[in-house]
Amino acid sequence: MSGLRVRPAEPADFPAVARLTVAAYEADGQLKGEHGYGTVLADVSTRAVSGEVLVAVDEVTDAVLGSVTFVLPGTPFAELSGPGEAEFRMLAVDPGAQGRGVGAALAKACVERAAELGCTAVVICVRAGMAESAHRLYSRLGFVRAPEKDWSPAADVDLLGLRLDLTRG
Repeated sequence: MSGLRVRPAEPADFPAVARLTVAAYEADGQLKGEHGYGTVLADVSTRAVSGEVLVAVDEVTDAVLGSVTFVLPGTPFAELSGPGEAEFRMLAVDPGAQGRGVGAALAKACVERAAELGCTAVVICVRAGMAESAHRLYSRLGFVRAPEKDWSPAADVDLLGLRLDLTRG
């Protein structure tokens, strides 16, 4: 999408990434009753050590509009990726920037990164009952349900696995 650029996050971006990630999860109702996950979301420097934190920035203002963490299997933030698969987590768009294609740009950047690294698939999980717009976005990008990847990290938190096969087409 024009007006957006995706790049690796720099330490100077971390406070903005922390703020917008927590704000996006709160706006989505995903932190209600959670104990400690907001702290994990805000700890960008720890994520950056074990994965690649990417940001989408406004090309004019350089404001950080969204972020995502790209990880490989066996790394501390990987939850469901297996051999040959990449994964992205904590995709968040600043509530004030939604509708600009930020989420799509970040997801596509992760898919491109996985392909560059020779991965055969990208896997993600979405919260059951998550915003329909997120499910539409992933469906448009070619992700399909992968029930074998479903899991629950906590009571009342059901995560649905999605997978994008990079070996087809």
